[in-house]
Amino acid sequence: MDEKRLRAKYKSLASALNERARRIWAATEAREAGRGGIALVSRATKISYSTIVRGLHELTSGESAESGHVRHRGGGRKGSQEKDPSLVADLEALVDPTASGDPESPLRWTSKSVRLLATHLKGRGHTVSHQLVAELLSGAGYSLQANRKTREGTNHPDRDEQFRYINRQVLRLQADGQPVISVDTKKKELVGDFKNTGKQWRPKDTPELVRVHDFLIPEKGKAIPYGVYDLTRNTGWVSVGVDHDTASFATRTILRWWRKMGRPIYPRASELLITADAGGSNGPRVRLWKWELQQLANRTGLSITVCHFPPGTSKWNKIEHRLFSYISTNWRGQPLISLAVIVSLIASTRTAAGLRVRSELDKHSYPEGREVSDELMSKIQLEHHRFHGDWNYTIHPQRKSK
Repeated sequence: MDEKRLRAKYKSLASALNERARRIWAATEAREAGRGGIALVSRATKISYSTIVRGLHELTSGESAESGHVRHRGGGRKGSQEKDPSLVADLEALVDPTASGDPESPLRWTSKSVRLLATHLKGRGHTVSHQLVAELLSGAGYSLQANRKTREGTNHPDRDEQFRYINRQVLRLQADGQPVISVDTKKKELVGDFKNTGKQWRPKDTPELVRVHDFLIPEKGKAIPYGVYDLTRNTGWVSVGVDHDTASFATRTILRWWRKMGRPIYPRASELLITADAGGSNGPRVRLWKWELQQLANRTGLSITVCHFPPGTSKWNKIEHRLFSYISTNWRGQPLISLAVIVSLIASTRTAAGLRVRSELDKHSYPEGREVSDELMSKIQLEHHRFHGDWNYTIHPQRKSK
């Protein structure tokens, strides 16, 4: 028996079958399939092995339809969250130590194993297995994420405290009605008829044909998406560059976001908080980044605070899983044949949680290798924070000379 055909057959019948009829049908198909039939039907229909065995027993014993109990739709054992309402809240408290259990924390991360989490939850009086913990974490939007190797390593002694520090800064500015953004560069994309990971609905047996090899098409080039994500408003801006990923490109993107999205929403803002990773064009050691931030502060009149994530933890930056992941989902299986297509697909990204994105093409030139002299650096109105001033600092607008 063909598993694919069996799956299609079940799909067409499922809505018309009650619980017992579904069980008997599955058992009948399994018996007809012969050796290995139970496993085959279970794989194709996702009906549990034990349920099919029970159906076979009913067929063998000749149990009548009247004698079998049929539950109402939605019946059956209640889920763990319904029986134990505080379970999810206590799990959130364990995986989100930066917010002392606050489920609305803007920064969420965990390095604990599901077995260790289950042990802690049992200590709080919950009946829970590590499998259930994994399911609850997945349902809440968490995933296992590996560290990124850096020159400083992945176990900086102040890593956890930096997370807490960033969280305090975010909450402070949000409470004061000031803008808080997460920024980063998304993976560069080749422009052209190249394979894009994922699948899309198309007429049967008519896949879109793409190139076998991913070699750069010189006349099309690469797309460099740099994003700005507003943590408070759940909105995003993405500039699609065509030159180089430099600090000048990054700060120009932030300026475009401010003029077209930020300022209309925060007309009384006096501060801007930026959370960024510790590498790339917006790294804490990039002199051009700080010089360009000074120009940004001068143009906007905002005091700009930057908090960098510790080395090796950039994937915890909110823009990664609140914006970039949804963009990738939106264009999965779609060849990025032109810059216009890329901009359009980014701008059409939506989520049930209300995410809205704007995107524009940036054709400006951003040459690499721009040097910032010590003299220029000395003119930056840079205030290092008392805690890790290399990661946390504020740049104030320069006063205009009379």
